[in-house]
Amino acid sequence: MPTNKQRREQAQRRLQRQLERREQLARKRRRNLLIGVTVLAVLAVVGAFFIITGLADDGSDTTAAPSSSAPSSATAAPAGQTTVAGPCTYTTDGTPSAGVAVTPPSGDIATTGTLALTMATNVGDIGLTLDRAAAPCAAASFEALSKQGYFDNTPCHRETSSESLKVLQCGDPSGQGTGGPGYTFPTQVTGSETYPRGTVAMANSSQGTDGSQFFLVYGDSQLQPDYTVVGRIDDTGLAVLDEIAATGIANSASDGAPAQPVTITAMTPAA
Repeated sequence: MPTNKQRREQAQRRLQRQLERREQLARKRRRNLLIGVTVLAVLAVVGAFFIITGLADDGSDTTAAPSSSAPSSATAAPAGQTTVAGPCTYTTDGTPSAGVAVTPPSGDIATTGTLALTMATNVGDIGLTLDRAAAPCAAASFEALSKQGYFDNTPCHRETSSESLKVLQCGDPSGQGTGGPGYTFPTQVTGSETYPRGTVAMANSSQGTDGSQFFLVYGDSQLQPDYTVVGRIDDTGLAVLDEIAATGIANSASDGAPAQPVTITAMTPAA
Protein backbone atom coordinates (compact mmCIF):
# COMPACT_ATOMS: atom_id res chain seq x y z
CA MET A 1 0.00 0.00 0.00
CA PRO A 2 1.56 3.37 -1.06
CA THR A 3 2.70 5.67 1.65
CA ASN A 4 1.65 9.28 1.94
CA LYS A 5 5.03 10.30 0.56
CA GLN A 6 4.61 8.08 -2.51
CA ARG A 7 1.10 9.43 -3.12
CA ARG A 8 2.44 13.00 -2.95
CA GLU A 9 5.21 12.15 -5.44
CA GLN A 10 2.70 10.55 -7.84
CA ALA A 11 0.46 13.61 -7.63
CA GLN A 12 3.43 15.89 -8.31
CA ARG A 13 4.40 13.81 -11.38
CA ARG A 14 0.81 13.99 -12.75
CA LEU A 15 0.74 17.73 -12.20
CA GLN A 16 4.10 18.10 -13.97
CA ARG A 17 2.86 16.10 -16.97
CA GLN A 18 -0.29 18.25 -17.13
CA LEU A 19 1.76 21.44 -17.07
CA GLU A 20 4.05 20.12 -19.83
CA ARG A 21 1.05 19.22 -22.03
CA ARG A 22 -0.45 22.67 -21.49
CA GLU A 23 2.83 24.32 -22.49
CA GLN A 24 3.06 22.14 -25.62
CA LEU A 25 -0.48 23.14 -26.60
CA ALA A 26 0.29 26.81 -25.98
CA ARG A 27 3.43 26.60 -28.16
CA LYS A 28 1.44 24.93 -30.91
CA ARG A 29 -1.23 27.63 -30.80
CA ARG A 30 1.43 30.37 -30.96
CA ARG A 31 3.13 28.63 -33.90
CA ASN A 32 -0.14 28.27 -35.81
CA LEU A 33 -0.99 31.91 -35.17
CA LEU A 34 2.41 33.01 -36.46
CA ILE A 35 2.01 30.90 -39.60
CA GLY A 36 -1.45 32.36 -40.19
CA VAL A 37 -0.20 35.92 -39.81
CA THR A 38 2.74 35.21 -42.13
CA VAL A 39 0.47 33.75 -44.81
CA LEU A 40 -1.84 36.77 -44.60
CA ALA A 41 1.13 39.11 -44.91
CA VAL A 42 2.42 37.26 -47.99
CA LEU A 43 -1.04 37.33 -49.56
CA ALA A 44 -1.29 41.05 -48.87
CA VAL A 45 2.06 41.71 -50.57
CA VAL A 46 1.12 39.57 -53.58
CA GLY A 47 -2.24 41.29 -53.80
CA ALA A 48 -0.61 44.71 -53.69
CA PHE A 49 1.80 43.66 -56.44
CA PHE A 50 -1.02 42.72 -58.77
CA ILE A 51 -2.94 45.88 -57.95
CA ILE A 52 0.12 48.02 -58.68
CA THR A 53 1.03 46.24 -61.90
CA GLY A 54 -2.59 46.23 -63.04
CA LEU A 55 -2.36 49.60 -64.75
CA ALA A 56 0.39 49.03 -66.98
CA ASP A 57 -1.60 46.64 -67.78
CA ASP A 58 -3.56 49.90 -66.62
CA GLY A 59 -1.57 51.55 -68.43
CA SER A 60 1.03 48.76 -68.68
CA ASP A 61 3.05 47.56 -71.50
CA THR A 62 2.71 44.04 -70.30
CA THR A 63 0.73 42.93 -73.33
CA ALA A 64 0.62 39.64 -75.27
CA ALA A 65 -1.13 37.26 -77.64
CA PRO A 66 -3.13 36.67 -80.81
CA SER A 67 -3.48 39.43 -83.31
CA SER A 68 -6.85 39.92 -84.95
CA SER A 69 -5.39 40.88 -88.28
CA ALA A 70 -1.85 39.63 -88.75
CA PRO A 71 -0.20 36.20 -89.09
CA SER A 72 0.90 34.55 -85.87
CA SER A 73 4.22 33.48 -87.35
CA ALA A 74 5.87 36.86 -86.85
CA THR A 75 9.09 36.84 -84.85
CA ALA A 76 10.93 39.59 -83.02
CA ALA A 77 14.58 40.57 -83.21
CA PRO A 78 16.88 39.10 -80.54
CA ALA A 79 16.39 40.57 -77.10
CA GLY A 80 18.65 43.50 -76.30
CA GLN A 81 19.11 44.72 -79.87
CA THR A 82 18.78 48.50 -79.91
CA THR A 83 17.73 51.04 -82.48
CA VAL A 84 18.79 54.63 -81.89
CA ALA A 85 16.67 57.23 -83.64
CA GLY A 86 17.41 60.85 -82.79
CA PRO A 87 17.02 61.22 -79.01
CA CYS A 88 15.27 57.85 -78.66
CA THR A 89 16.48 54.32 -77.98
CA TYR A 90 14.22 51.37 -78.79
CA THR A 91 15.27 48.00 -77.35
CA THR A 92 13.86 44.70 -78.60
CA ASP A 93 12.56 42.39 -75.88
CA GLY A 94 12.88 39.10 -77.77
CA THR A 95 9.15 38.31 -77.81
CA PRO A 96 6.95 38.07 -80.89
CA SER A 97 4.93 41.20 -81.55
CA ALA A 98 1.59 39.52 -80.83
CA GLY A 99 1.68 38.07 -84.32
CA VAL A 100 2.34 41.43 -85.95
CA ALA A 101 5.72 41.90 -87.60
CA VAL A 102 6.67 45.49 -86.79
CA THR A 103 9.85 47.48 -86.49
CA PRO A 104 10.61 50.42 -84.18
CA PRO A 105 11.08 53.96 -85.46
CA SER A 106 14.33 54.74 -87.22
CA GLY A 107 15.97 57.74 -88.85
CA ASP A 108 15.12 61.27 -87.80
CA ILE A 109 12.68 61.68 -84.91
CA ALA A 110 10.60 64.84 -84.84
CA THR A 111 10.95 66.71 -81.56
CA THR A 112 8.70 69.67 -82.30
CA GLY A 113 5.08 70.12 -83.33
CA THR A 114 2.21 67.69 -83.00
CA LEU A 115 0.93 64.54 -84.68
CA ALA A 116 -2.82 64.22 -85.27
CA LEU A 117 -4.26 60.71 -85.50
CA THR A 118 -7.77 59.39 -85.94
CA MET A 119 -8.45 56.30 -83.87
CA ALA A 120 -11.45 54.79 -85.64
CA THR A 121 -13.45 52.36 -83.48
CA ASN A 122 -16.67 50.39 -83.80
CA VAL A 123 -18.25 52.95 -81.45
CA GLY A 124 -17.01 56.09 -83.19
CA ASP A 125 -13.89 58.07 -84.09
CA ILE A 126 -11.55 59.30 -81.36
CA GLY A 127 -9.22 62.12 -82.37
CA LEU A 128 -5.77 62.13 -80.78
CA THR A 129 -3.20 64.95 -80.87
CA LEU A 130 0.25 63.74 -79.85
CA ASP A 131 2.90 66.12 -78.54
CA ARG A 132 6.20 65.49 -80.32
CA ALA A 133 8.05 67.95 -78.08
CA ALA A 134 6.92 66.53 -74.72
CA ALA A 135 7.07 62.85 -75.70
CA PRO A 136 9.02 62.46 -78.96
CA CYS A 137 9.81 58.74 -78.48
CA ALA A 138 6.22 57.76 -77.70
CA ALA A 139 4.82 59.92 -80.51
CA ALA A 140 7.30 58.44 -83.00
CA SER A 141 6.39 54.91 -81.88
CA PHE A 142 2.66 55.65 -82.26
CA GLU A 143 3.32 56.93 -85.78
CA ALA A 144 5.49 53.96 -86.78
CA LEU A 145 3.03 51.39 -85.44
CA SER A 146 0.09 53.16 -87.07
CA LYS A 147 1.81 53.16 -90.45
CA GLN A 148 2.48 49.41 -90.11
CA GLY A 149 -1.17 48.67 -89.26
CA TYR A 150 -0.30 47.41 -85.78
CA PHE A 151 -3.40 48.85 -84.12
CA ASP A 152 -5.86 47.90 -86.88
CA ASN A 153 -8.64 45.53 -85.77
CA THR A 154 -7.35 45.26 -82.21
CA PRO A 155 -9.40 45.42 -79.00
CA CYS A 156 -9.35 47.89 -76.14
CA HIS A 157 -9.02 45.29 -73.43
CA ARG A 158 -9.52 47.22 -70.20
CA GLU A 159 -11.84 49.83 -68.75
CA THR A 160 -11.78 51.25 -65.23
CA SER A 161 -14.41 53.37 -63.51
CA SER A 162 -13.29 53.87 -59.91
CA GLU A 163 -13.34 57.28 -58.24
CA SER A 164 -9.60 57.68 -58.77
CA LEU A 165 -9.11 55.97 -62.13
CA LYS A 166 -11.30 56.34 -65.22
CA VAL A 167 -9.52 55.06 -68.32
CA LEU A 168 -9.90 52.93 -71.43
CA GLN A 169 -6.74 50.92 -72.18
CA CYS A 170 -5.81 49.73 -75.67
CA GLY A 171 -2.77 48.76 -77.75
CA ASP A 172 -2.47 45.01 -77.14
CA PRO A 173 -3.48 42.98 -80.20
CA SER A 174 -4.04 39.95 -77.97
CA GLY A 175 -6.58 41.71 -75.82
CA GLN A 176 -5.01 40.18 -72.70
CA GLY A 177 -3.01 43.13 -71.44
CA THR A 178 0.31 41.31 -71.74
CA GLY A 179 1.43 41.87 -75.35
CA GLY A 180 3.50 44.52 -77.03
CA PRO A 181 5.26 45.47 -80.26
CA GLY A 182 8.41 43.47 -79.49
CA TYR A 183 10.34 46.52 -78.32
CA THR A 184 10.35 48.98 -75.43
CA PHE A 185 11.58 52.53 -74.94
CA PRO A 186 12.24 54.82 -71.97
CA THR A 187 9.39 56.35 -70.01
CA GLN A 188 9.49 60.13 -70.44
CA VAL A 189 8.30 61.81 -67.25
CA THR A 190 9.32 64.92 -65.32
CA GLY A 191 7.63 63.99 -62.05
CA SER A 192 4.99 66.68 -62.41
CA GLU A 193 2.62 64.74 -64.69
CA THR A 194 -1.10 64.75 -63.97
CA TYR A 195 -3.84 62.77 -65.69
CA PRO A 196 -6.98 64.89 -66.13
CA ARG A 197 -9.87 64.05 -68.45
CA GLY A 198 -8.68 64.06 -72.06
CA THR A 199 -5.15 62.74 -71.43
CA VAL A 200 -3.47 60.12 -73.64
CA ALA A 201 -0.69 58.30 -71.76
CA MET A 202 1.50 55.27 -72.24
CA ALA A 203 0.92 52.20 -70.10
CA ASN A 204 3.88 50.38 -68.61
CA SER A 205 4.75 47.59 -66.20
CA SER A 206 7.67 49.60 -64.78
CA GLN A 207 9.79 52.56 -65.75
CA GLY A 208 11.44 52.13 -69.15
CA THR A 209 8.96 49.55 -70.45
CA ASP A 210 6.76 51.74 -72.64
CA GLY A 211 5.67 49.94 -75.81
CA SER A 212 2.34 49.89 -77.64
CA GLN A 213 -0.20 49.94 -74.80
CA PHE A 214 -1.79 53.26 -73.98
CA PHE A 215 -4.73 54.55 -71.98
CA LEU A 216 -7.32 57.22 -72.69
CA VAL A 217 -8.48 59.17 -69.63
CA TYR A 218 -12.21 59.95 -69.76
CA GLY A 219 -12.44 61.20 -66.16
CA ASP A 220 -9.91 63.00 -63.94
CA SER A 221 -7.62 60.29 -62.54
CA GLN A 222 -5.17 60.25 -59.66
CA LEU A 223 -1.97 58.43 -60.57
CA GLN A 224 1.66 58.69 -59.63
CA PRO A 225 3.63 60.58 -62.33
CA ASP A 226 4.97 57.31 -63.72
CA TYR A 227 3.31 57.28 -67.14
CA THR A 228 4.40 59.17 -70.24
CA VAL A 229 1.80 61.78 -71.19
CA VAL A 230 1.86 61.68 -74.97
CA GLY A 231 -1.12 63.80 -75.98
CA ARG A 232 -4.76 64.85 -75.77
CA ILE A 233 -8.17 63.54 -76.88
CA ASP A 234 -10.52 65.82 -78.84
CA ASP A 235 -14.06 66.64 -77.73
CA THR A 236 -15.64 64.26 -80.23
CA GLY A 237 -13.41 61.46 -78.94
CA LEU A 238 -14.35 62.23 -75.35
CA ALA A 239 -18.02 61.93 -76.27
CA VAL A 240 -17.28 58.48 -77.71
CA LEU A 241 -15.43 57.50 -74.53
CA ASP A 242 -18.39 58.70 -72.44
CA GLU A 243 -20.66 56.46 -74.52
CA ILE A 244 -18.34 53.49 -73.94
CA ALA A 245 -18.17 54.21 -70.20
CA ALA A 246 -21.95 54.47 -69.96
CA THR A 247 -22.36 50.84 -71.05
CA GLY A 248 -20.34 49.67 -68.05
CA ILE A 249 -17.77 46.94 -67.47
CA ALA A 250 -18.25 43.23 -68.09
CA ASN A 251 -18.44 41.07 -64.95
CA SER A 252 -17.07 43.83 -62.73
CA ALA A 253 -18.09 46.97 -60.95
CA SER A 254 -15.01 49.03 -61.75
CA ASP A 255 -12.25 47.19 -63.65
CA GLY A 256 -12.32 44.79 -66.59
CA ALA A 257 -13.19 44.46 -70.25
CA PRO A 258 -15.77 46.95 -71.55
CA ALA A 259 -19.30 45.53 -71.44
CA GLN A 260 -19.64 46.62 -75.05
CA PRO A 261 -16.53 45.33 -76.86
CA VAL A 262 -14.43 48.16 -78.28
CA THR A 263 -12.29 47.54 -81.36
CA ILE A 264 -9.83 49.90 -83.02
CA THR A 265 -10.64 49.44 -86.69
CA ALA A 266 -7.84 51.74 -87.86
CA MET A 267 -5.31 54.28 -86.59
CA THR A 268 -4.49 56.79 -89.30
CA PRO A 269 -3.20 60.37 -89.71
CA ALA A 270 -6.08 62.81 -89.27
CA ALA A 271 -7.36 64.34 -92.49
